[in-house]
Amino acid sequence: MPSKPSRSAGRRGRRDVTALTYRQPKPPHRQQLEALGGRWLDPGTAAAVSDVDPEQTAYVGRHLVVAAFCDERQVLADLNSVAASLGWVVAPDSGYESARAKGRDGESDLGVTRLTVRVRDGVVASAPDAWRLLQQCRAELGVDTMFGVGLDHLMSLSPRTTGNPVESSHPVESSHPVESSHPVDVFDPVESSHPVESSHPVDSYAVSSYGRPGSGGRQPITYVGARPHRHRSVKGRRPVIGILDTGCGQHDWLDDVVDKDVTLDGRPIGYTDPDTDPERLGDLVGPLDGGIDPLSGHGTFISGLVHQTCPDADIVSWRIVKSSGPLVESDWMHALTKIVELVRRYYEGGRGGRPIDVLNLSMGYYHETPQDRLFSPSLRHLLGLLGKCGTTVVCSAGNDATARPQFPAAFAPWKPARRRTRPRQDRVPVVSVGALNPNLTSVALFSNTGPWVRAYEPGASVLSTMPPLQGGLEPMARTRAFGHEREAIDPDNFRRGRDETGGFAVWSGTSFAAPVLAGKIARELVGHLPRRRSDDSKTAAVARGWKAVAEVTDIRQ
Repeated sequence: MPSKPSRSAGRRGRRDVTALTYRQPKPPHRQQLEALGGRWLDPGTAAAVSDVDPEQTAYVGRHLVVAAFCDERQVLADLNSVAASLGWVVAPDSGYESARAKGRDGESDLGVTRLTVRVRDGVVASAPDAWRLLQQCRAELGVDTMFGVGLDHLMSLSPRTTGNPVESSHPVESSHPVESSHPVDVFDPVESSHPVESSHPVDSYAVSSYGRPGSGGRQPITYVGARPHRHRSVKGRRPVIGILDTGCGQHDWLDDVVDKDVTLDGRPIGYTDPDTDPERLGDLVGPLDGGIDPLSGHGTFISGLVHQTCPDADIVSWRIVKSSGPLVESDWMHALTKIVELVRRYYEGGRGGRPIDVLNLSMGYYHETPQDRLFSPSLRHLLGLLGKCGTTVVCSAGNDATARPQFPAAFAPWKPARRRTRPRQDRVPVVSVGALNPNLTSVALFSNTGPWVRAYEPGASVLSTMPPLQGGLEPMARTRAFGHEREAIDPDNFRRGRDETGGFAVWSGTSFAAPVLAGKIARELVGHLPRRRSDDSKTAAVARGWKAVAEVTDIRQ
């Protein structure tokens, strides 16, 4: 990755915009917010408290999350003492299965509890707002009283929240679907209806172009090469890459490589209902138009990139993201806590433990107060514990074309190092990944960047696997001649062959740069992993994890 502009850029007089203030992300779609009771925190209109300067973020309006190290009983009493004056009441969320991991080696308890804010019985009050309640408590009881209590953020892989992957705003619409200067030509039949416009005032056509089929957006493609070569056996055990995403669908490259049934004590991690599986049923939300949902196929695509980069790795896939996004942070934390327990049991000889050498997280959110004590340490602790077990957590940087830190990617060691972000020798660091263009020399315009992004890998117009999804669009034309069916390309048919197995696609996003690096790290581990658990240890896992990270990034101990 070049550290200075190319010669051509210099000749054109391009300036380095490092010193410019980062732009703010786009708000989520209104439908996405409404589906989860979400709110968009706007600092210009949000409840304000002295010495608390929030930034924009998306959150669930009726939820608060409480870190495991807090005294939950005292927190509830404090919140309800203030909520009463607003006509609200706070109680533990009865539908939330709290997953807490008991810390060892000096670590505090890990995980979160979710609280729900509702209107008190017999009272007419404004709709509950977790941010307003949190600020009111800080004002009346003191900021430190609410340490460890935070918003339940909305995380997503969709463009309107964090921009992973890049998508156009209306990918299946066409401004002039039947007009053409030539009777059998239609220019860009699947382009968006307003390819050069944007609902966000600082978006540009150049950035949003990556979401258009033909310019990097999701579209079918033909692959004619051989499948990645996987050795029948390797020295020691195979490296294991965990993927927390939309799951993994059927594909002959992946069917014997991906394990989708890893549980903790028989309890599933994430979603398991086949009727809501976006890798099996592509159209689950949105208008009744047959269009494939924005994130359907996302997890299969990521699994294929991992397999291409490290064919000898085993993959464990958990479905935690819906086909449209976004993802509620507390649900995500619940899954992460279970994964931490799986890995910890493996090294401590517990029942049902599983090794995870690399964990891919192609998702993120922007925290409203990332620079002060109001920033919850729960997630940092969870990722830190994974690092102390030798698991390298690889995170996508986001696609909002901004330098604003996105989490969890911004937990990576910054360059230059800051006090709170320096790497520690006792744990493998989080690695943040931005996206490169196909030329592999320039960063994609949509990719987030900044001192917190520590690696760049191909993420624009990359090719990978897709489940056998077929949307409602049809080829522009179809006929039959000389005994053959003839038709134009079906823009949303990802099936391959007459047996309709999974096919291939091109797509763009830092979501897809992360698994490339995850595969490279796993590749460094092939042949260096002991076959028997009794021959392994956390200390050895951290040492080899650090060595692998140092081989493929510029992060050093």
